[in-house]
Amino acid sequence: MARGEVRFEGRLLADLDDEELSELRRERFGFVFQYGELLPELTVEENTALPLRLAGQRKKEAHAAAGEVLGRLGLADLGERRPSQVSGGQSQRIAVARALVHRPAVVFADEPTGSLDSSNATAVLDEFLTLARSQGTAVVLVTHDSEVADRADSRYTMRDGSLSAQVREVS
Repeated sequence: MARGEVRFEGRLLADLDDEELSELRRERFGFVFQYGELLPELTVEENTALPLRLAGQRKKEAHAAAGEVLGRLGLADLGERRPSQVSGGQSQRIAVARALVHRPAVVFADEPTGSLDSSNATAVLDEFLTLARSQGTAVVLVTHDSEVADRADSRYTMRDGSLSAQVREVS
């Protein structure tokens, strides 16, 4: 078993207490779960604005930011709906919007395009690449889709417990 340490923004994560780790996850990381994991009692806009509200941002500003990200992902007209009133693919894009709304330093995405058609998958990947290249956001994306993986700047493959890297030059 390999050993090592994980540092983020100069801090050793093993040295952080639970509160500091929670704050780090809430404010600096964005998460896209494989099945969206939206809160059913909140509207689409409220789900998307949630990271900003948890960070203390005022409702009006949080909802404006949520609406802007939803618009970039083709979901602007769904803001007042509940998760039960949208499709699986829409739910997945809403989860992506929620992960991006607070401009995290790192986005962890588990199969974010798995339930999307090719057009919407391309839109989501374009959004990730735009953030990575314009804001320096790191996107850690897990996928079984080689076309999705081919768009990454760096590609790591795990096979039989071994991790290998393929890095390509970004033009």
